[in-house]
Amino acid sequence: MKQFLMIAFLFITALSFSQGKDEDLKVGLVLSGGGAKGLAHIGALKVIEEAGVRIDYIGGTSMGAIIGALYASGYSAKQLDSIFKETNFSTLIQDDIPRSSKTFYEKKESEKYALTLPFDKFKIGFPSGLSKGQNVYNLLSKLTSHVSNISDFSELPIPFFCVATNVETGKEVILDRGYLPRAVIASGALPSLFSPVIIDDKVLIDGGVVNNYPLNEVRAKGMDIIIGVDVQDSLKTRDNLKSAFEVLVQINNYRTINDMIEKRKNTDVYIHPNIKDFSVVSFNEGKKIVEAGVTAAALYKQQLDSVASQQRPFEKKEIKFENRDTIYIKEVRIEGNEKYSRSYVLGKLKLRTPDKVSYKDFSEGINNLSATGNFQDINYRFFEDDNNQSTLLLQLRESSSSMMLRFAAHYDDLFRTGALVNITRKRLLTNNDIASLDLIAGDNLRYNFEYYVDKGFYWSVGFNSKYHFFEADVPLDFIDADLNADLSLPINKISIKYSDFTNQLYFETLFRRTFAFGLGGEHKYLRYLSETIGTDDQNLPRTVFESTNYYSAYGFLEYDTYDNSFFPKSGAYFLGDFHWYLFAHGRNKDFQPFSLAKAKFGYAHTFFPNFSAHFTSEGGFKLGGPETTTLDFALGGYGFKEMNNIVPFMGYEAISLRGNTYLKSTLTLDYEIFRKNHINISANIANVGNDLFENGEWIDGVDYSGYSLGYGLETILGPMELKYSYSPELDSSEWYVALGYRF
Repeated sequence: MKQFLMIAFLFITALSFSQGKDEDLKVGLVLSGGGAKGLAHIGALKVIEEAGVRIDYIGGTSMGAIIGALYASGYSAKQLDSIFKETNFSTLIQDDIPRSSKTFYEKKESEKYALTLPFDKFKIGFPSGLSKGQNVYNLLSKLTSHVSNISDFSELPIPFFCVATNVETGKEVILDRGYLPRAVIASGALPSLFSPVIIDDKVLIDGGVVNNYPLNEVRAKGMDIIIGVDVQDSLKTRDNLKSAFEVLVQINNYRTINDMIEKRKNTDVYIHPNIKDFSVVSFNEGKKIVEAGVTAAALYKQQLDSVASQQRPFEKKEIKFENRDTIYIKEVRIEGNEKYSRSYVLGKLKLRTPDKVSYKDFSEGINNLSATGNFQDINYRFFEDDNNQSTLLLQLRESSSSMMLRFAAHYDDLFRTGALVNITRKRLLTNNDIASLDLIAGDNLRYNFEYYVDKGFYWSVGFNSKYHFFEADVPLDFIDADLNADLSLPINKISIKYSDFTNQLYFETLFRRTFAFGLGGEHKYLRYLSETIGTDDQNLPRTVFESTNYYSAYGFLEYDTYDNSFFPKSGAYFLGDFHWYLFAHGRNKDFQPFSLAKAKFGYAHTFFPNFSAHFTSEGGFKLGGPETTTLDFALGGYGFKEMNNIVPFMGYEAISLRGNTYLKSTLTLDYEIFRKNHINISANIANVGNDLFENGEWIDGVDYSGYSLGYGLETILGPMELKYSYSPELDSSEWYVALGYRF
């Protein structure tokens, strides 16, 4: 009997030991939403990793979905920390598309209007969100490219799901299949900040609306232990609700905060970082938020060690991350483009197939397609074959809006005040076209009409009609060429009224992806007069110096990679223009054909943080037609949109220097004292006169110079600039004020 008891004891002990060895806790991780405060998840994950805890399932919402998806795809907490330290969240969230990504047409459009509103059926609407999340999508697509072939999220290195809200039913949607970046941005589509995302014909928004802490859903995956990281807002008092956005977040939190009473109790390891001093948009405080996550998780180090000790030893799989600097795209499949042609889409992408492109260039192309505003959703995915060649699947959802109302305001010393109202209509006569009419009221009435049919890489066609008018005082010698030689006037300055009516029909195409090359024909009616002197043939108190219709053929070549056209820190610029004036009728009876050629080159570079230099050099000359002088180059002034051959030149009043040849160079040193605030100093020199190349006067010295000290501010209305300038030749100074986008 004694022997039997001993054998039984040894058997039971051995059995217990065997069961202990087989025991293996399944650990689920729950990551809540919280915007920027979700960066605390990274800090918590650092501590969880150090404790050796194996995560078997991840469920996340909103920012928790973003961090959770990347962690589930194989990134370590340290790698995530590095990624988010290098991320510009302001650019990411606002869909701030780099200027270099846009086509020439979009660059000009984006630098003219301060406010754009939908105007379909002549009714003002409002956008569904400030951002479409395209930059977030681009970043996630690149970061998860190594798992892009996985459609079932349970097959990721760590199984994963995220939560979204069906905006039509108000019900929770679990996203555990599909394309990972698409699911994640749907989970984080915070109402009013991001546009809704459509997946499987469901209109989805931020999952935090219905379930910001998917505890029960993770537990249902068979998890024994739940580790939860909660970065949700607590309810704020009236003193802390300082904006409409904060009120919206507060309303969104009512349900989730109440839900957390029970969920908190049912979380085995509940990590709640102290982030009350941060908001959902405090991305600039990212380092402190991550540290808050480390501090909070460290309080549970002993519990985490205990959890790890009850799991089987494991070795984390080494993940091969694809360093996708370039992509070989052999084929492009496009779905959803009904109103816009394939050539239009590929033209915006600046993509020809088959071709090897950098991921940077491809992302810029996607951003440019997004910048058109013609697509509500741009969903793409690469399918790579055994030869490392990819097929691009591009799934588009075209925007239903085709009409816009746009506004802007401006002031400068030449055109004075101007308020702009624009009506833009897309698909007016055909697909791929856009019609835009600017009506400008203020000190001077003006208009600009543009009709453009965009064919991408193929030849696009455009028609432009515009009218400009201004009144300005000019030196008397400015009109010497237009006066009778024997006329003598006892005045130094004269007031002129200048009007220009121009119509252009042109064709243009992209050349080597980065150049725009165009050819066209132009009609220009130029008229200027003075009511200061003389009497005309109708006995009216005025002298008409010019009233002639000119007809010309022209061509241009343009290159532009400036990151900012007003305060460039990097990039280069070139514009070459040649006009051949063939016919004329009107006051200019002695017209002979002539040509005007001009070119401008610019280069910007940043030498130190926030300190940059911008250099430009330009010139123009006239060939033939000495009888026609009214299209000569005129220099002076600052801050206005260039027209005809009127060129800014600091140190002098607008259009105070004149000649059929000019050379000009400018150097500007700019220091951004704090974000979007600029202090700059500039120097410009020029030679202006007649036939400077023929008589050699273009290199005999500097005839004109000017220096300036200025302050500039970038605003939603455009640049606001104030400059003080001085000219040594005149021994006098000028103040320039330029407010708003130039039009």
